[in-house]
Amino acid sequence: MDLRKVKKLIELIETSDIHEIEIVEGEESVRITRGSGIANASHTKAQNEINSPAASNPSPAVAESILDQSSKEQGYLVRSPMVGSFYTSPAPGASPFVDIGQTVSVGDVLCIVEAMKMMNQIESDKSGVIVEILVEDGDPVEFDQPMFRIT
Repeated sequence: MDLRKVKKLIELIETSDIHEIEIVEGEESVRITRGSGIANASHTKAQNEINSPAASNPSPAVAESILDQSSKEQGYLVRSPMVGSFYTSPAPGASPFVDIGQTVSVGDVLCIVEAMKMMNQIESDKSGVIVEILVEDGDPVEFDQPMFRIT
């Protein structure tokens, strides 16, 4: 996708009431999301919970925040580029694209995320070894949700 188009889309988002837009052209896609005060408020709440005495039993949001912080030390997180359903193999009953302990290279297919009846192959953007698969086959995934850890 042309960089000029992406810049125009960003300008469109900034000057309108649109909060999110996703454009797909062939095999290329881009999603632009404008942040809201709600997300910032939940992040602040998560930070407060980490510093509170109740942090011994953290909420899911706090646990994910802690996971993200520790993952920087333990490896690279491959995140979902979209909302959809996570699949480890190309078809039911087929062998998975990757397993824990497998070495992957940039461009290797890790999984499929089905979104709006479209099967999107998710490729590795880092070389290394798969040390953790963070999502179960068939589970829903959110945008930017960690799916794999690579070291």
